[in-house]
Amino acid sequence: MQRIAVIGAGVIGLSVAHELAASGRDVTVLADLDPLETTSAIAGAVWFPYAAEGSPAVDAMLASTLRRFTAIAGERPEAGIDLRSGTIVERTPYPDRSWAAHLSSSDAIELPASALPAGATGMRITVPLATMSLYLPWLRQQCEALGVRFEHRAVDDVDALADDFDVAVVAAGARGGSLLGDDASVVPVRGQVVRVENPGISEFVIDDDNPAGLTYVLPRRDCVVLGGTYEEGATSLEPDPATEAAILERCAALVPAVAGQRILSRAVGLRPGRARLRIEDVPGRALRVIAAYGHGGSGMTLSWGTAERVAALLEGRRDAADGRSTTT
Repeated sequence: MQRIAVIGAGVIGLSVAHELAASGRDVTVLADLDPLETTSAIAGAVWFPYAAEGSPAVDAMLASTLRRFTAIAGERPEAGIDLRSGTIVERTPYPDRSWAAHLSSSDAIELPASALPAGATGMRITVPLATMSLYLPWLRQQCEALGVRFEHRAVDDVDALADDFDVAVVAAGARGGSLLGDDASVVPVRGQVVRVENPGISEFVIDDDNPAGLTYVLPRRDCVVLGGTYEEGATSLEPDPATEAAILERCAALVPAVAGQRILSRAVGLRPGRARLRIEDVPGRALRVIAAYGHGGSGMTLSWGTAERVAALLEGRRDAADGRSTTT
């Protein structure tokens, strides 16, 4: 049996580990951060393709992930996945709605101008939204139940794993390119959020093109996540007070009910920005290496589809060939 190391314990690493272990493979997750310490724990975590490429392969991954999360929401309420309705605000003349083709007609409805900010168009959609403080620990537990081992270990040299493993899957997020040493195209994209008490709202609002800055209000089971920022190349993990004040102002203008709510916590994460996803074999290594990173702001949204793609690559299945469209 192949010994597989998955490097990274965020939503991509855990999903890949689960998928491979579910098919009977010997899997160990190597990570120097616990799942709740990763960028995935900070993510907005709503099924919506943000800062991700458009391609047939990504469309297939969107559909797979939507299907898997919908099933989890219906069958495993303790996982922290809920189907929530909300508004997507559009401020461009020709918004990309290709992702909406994966939703039923009742889950993607055109909104009238009266329900939107002046001059905007938009849709009311129903999609999975994760409370990551519940979902990530649950997913780790599911992995452990399948026999996945976890080692708290920093990996700086993938080739050095060759003595103990036959395959390494690099799901290290923003660090993926530097870890492999052959990909300088990964750009950290700083995202800052504020978590506040929920005043009783149940619907989300996402306003990516807000002229004042990226704005979203995402109600979870334990809080409301207010965001955000999209700062390419910025690497500070310290929350900036001025940025926080601007986030609170934008979100209150969009959803007045969140104004003045008690702040529970604040956080910053670095998204793995890349023009195209990298899900492919990496040649010339001391063991077989598969790259699985570059998801931008769509890690949760593409997580199960990524896991299925990695499994297909390992098995040499024909459907893995579609992944070539997502690599450089």
